[in-house]
Amino acid sequence: MDIKEIIAQYSWKEIQDILDCCTEKDVELSLYRGKKSIMDFLNLISPAAEPYLEVMANMSHQITQQRFGKTIQLYAPLYLSNECQNICTYCGFSMDNKIKRKTLSNSEIIVEAMALKEMGINHVLLVSGEANKTVEIQYFLNAIRILKPYFANISIEVQPLLQEEYEQLHQAGVHSVLLYQETYHEDVYKEYHPKGKKSNFNFRLDTPDRIGKAGIHKIGLGVLLGLENWRVDSFFNAIHLNYLQQRYWQTKYSVSFPRLRPAEGIIEPNFIMEDRHLLQLICAYRIWNPDLEISISTRESENFRNHIISLGATSMSAASKTNPGGYAVDPQSLEQFEISDERSMEEIRRQIQLKGYDPVMKDWDSCFSTSSSI
Repeated sequence: MDIKEIIAQYSWKEIQDILDCCTEKDVELSLYRGKKSIMDFLNLISPAAEPYLEVMANMSHQITQQRFGKTIQLYAPLYLSNECQNICTYCGFSMDNKIKRKTLSNSEIIVEAMALKEMGINHVLLVSGEANKTVEIQYFLNAIRILKPYFANISIEVQPLLQEEYEQLHQAGVHSVLLYQETYHEDVYKEYHPKGKKSNFNFRLDTPDRIGKAGIHKIGLGVLLGLENWRVDSFFNAIHLNYLQQRYWQTKYSVSFPRLRPAEGIIEPNFIMEDRHLLQLICAYRIWNPDLEISISTRESENFRNHIISLGATSMSAASKTNPGGYAVDPQSLEQFEISDERSMEEIRRQIQLKGYDPVMKDWDSCFSTSSSI
């Protein structure tokens, strides 16, 4: 079965009802079961699991250290463009927002890259709005060509592409592709995305399959926390991850937890997710799937990020700017959203070290993927 057929086996209300009926006994059985199933994950994100948060945090801490050691990978986003042809009711880049649009030129990309290198960044995430006529595959390939001399690891978070385009990105040296479904609630997805290519729910849903078939090293998934019930949405995201891991087993996977943040012209969140619930979700993912990489962005507060270092995170963004040219070229251009943790890269590194962990600036090099003769 493909992902659409698998998701169709569950209804939103059915999952909500199971969550509401989950008991403490169900949670305990899931916590101490050997191999965890997708239903164990559901139990661990249920309201019944909230009293077990301390137990879950301790388990998450131990599992993460066993699997990943005491390291935190640091990266920074590099926004290439805020041009967008979609209307998304939660995004500052939405086409209906009357803002000044900007797409970085070759020379501006280099200026931004040099600013990031001065901070010690070796892992960069390229981000753009979804404007298929201006920031499209050739633009991305050109940007990657420019940036490869500066960074050991290049990831990308842009509009859904075709399989052959992902193959071109893979050949160009892209390490990972991040793409979020935003919400798996198909009935209301259209309300959040009323216009543009992004309004096609199924095309976006099928995208990770195209990424997997293209042989990309790592795929990142997530939902936008605040659009719909975070527990149900996260269950469907876990189903998607489970499906991908079984089908493209040679690929690595990561999950991110973007919570709605203030931005120009956006709607208020439908659901407010408290910090304790985000911690519960992160711990549930770690306990269910020990191999999963867990990424925490600067959307989260300084206090939350300090504590999550030892409780399940494997990578964190730092010193982030969410506007094209935000590091050096045009610091006043419009942000996609406001960040919460505004500390410098050096401050983040120091905090990680104070926790007894190693901040990793480079964990991958293209030479590892090529063979050489001696």
